[in-house]
Amino acid sequence: MTTVSKARQLDRRLIRLAIPALGNLAIGPIYVLVDTAIVGRIGTDQLAGLAIAATVLSLVFISGTSLTYGTTEQVAYRLGAGDRPGAATVGVQSAWIALGIGIIEAILLAVFASPIVSVFGGRGEVATHAVTYLTISAVGIPFVMLALSIQGTLRGEADFTSPLAVLAVSNLANLVIELIMVFGLHLGIAGSAWSTVIAQVGAGIWFIAQALPRFGRASHRYPRWVDMVPLLTAGQHLVIRVAAMLVVASGSTAVAARIDKPTLAAFQVVGSLFRFVGLSLDALALPVQTLVAERLGRDDRADAAFVSTRAIRLSIGLGAVMAAITLAASVFSAPLFSNDPGVQSRIAAGMVWLGIALLPAAIAFTYDGVLIGASDYRFLGRAAVGYLGVMIPIAIAILTWPSVGIGGIWAGWLVWLMMRAGVNHVRVQRLLGKGSPSLAQPVS
Repeated sequence: MTTVSKARQLDRRLIRLAIPALGNLAIGPIYVLVDTAIVGRIGTDQLAGLAIAATVLSLVFISGTSLTYGTTEQVAYRLGAGDRPGAATVGVQSAWIALGIGIIEAILLAVFASPIVSVFGGRGEVATHAVTYLTISAVGIPFVMLALSIQGTLRGEADFTSPLAVLAVSNLANLVIELIMVFGLHLGIAGSAWSTVIAQVGAGIWFIAQALPRFGRASHRYPRWVDMVPLLTAGQHLVIRVAAMLVVASGSTAVAARIDKPTLAAFQVVGSLFRFVGLSLDALALPVQTLVAERLGRDDRADAAFVSTRAIRLSIGLGAVMAAITLAASVFSAPLFSNDPGVQSRIAAGMVWLGIALLPAAIAFTYDGVLIGASDYRFLGRAAVGYLGVMIPIAIAILTWPSVGIGGIWAGWLVWLMMRAGVNHVRVQRLLGKGSPSLAQPVS
């Protein structure tokens, strides 16, 4: 096979895997969007309570998301090495970890929901609704954690279609059940929470049914500490990474809030656009994790580097297209989000900066996938903390000179994304380029 035909074949496979991966990423937030749309029609206090509850739950599930990534890499690595029992064992141990963490988190959330809500500023009726939602949601946490773990196993097998089917059906079920419970049975925010829990439990059971035949090949089917340690170590570093990124995002919101209300409103709009566009960019990173780990599992560093190179080229093309669309939309789209001229002008300015930032974002996200595939978790965690350290003085500068407004905030994000893209590039070259250390075993 010539290099050109090999490149085309790999490009097609990356795109073929990225499409259902995009569906997985896009469907995930729909639970909250459906709840938001329906609860918003009940009342303002209920919606505010849901906002607090959703924030708390997003923090609760950081550990599950990190476990997904770690499981994906380790399953793919072992499959690449031809060790199917070992891959199944990783999936089993990941599921045990998810179940254990999920039960602990559920108990803690149910017991301490009220003080947690208070920490997040919930008061009066808003706090009551938030506590109600969180207490009920605790029931679904172990099932969500299991679902996240098993998604990691499926992704490690390059199966992005099966999770998409489960998530699509569960979200549709959530919508139907929630409409009945909230508007038919008039159960209010409690009905919203219970409908989501029912959908989560159903999805968790479905994922378990998909995983059991695979788990039957495992060398060890019961909790085994020595097999859990690599997953827990990976999860530890990935949690640090995600936490640092959340601080950047939440800190930016806090900075915008301290400038003025129009800036905060505009930042919310542009930030939502970034998250939406980011899904398409991140969709390419998911199959990259799998394919890189798979090739390193068979000790083919050159082919792993080839995957990285092709993925980056695709991501640059995709990033350029999304950047062009965003820049063009900045001219006319602001009125779609607000009637306030002050907010509109800030949205337009923010979208210009967003368009510029999408190219380094595409590179950074894809290289993140390469490094996760190479199990370079410790580096990713430490680097994320380092980037956060750079962002802190930028935030202080913006607060000192608030006249820079939303442009200053998104200029800071541009710096953040350029740092991630540049540092990740150097790291990938070191790991996969000439003279790099052997990757016959995962990097710790």
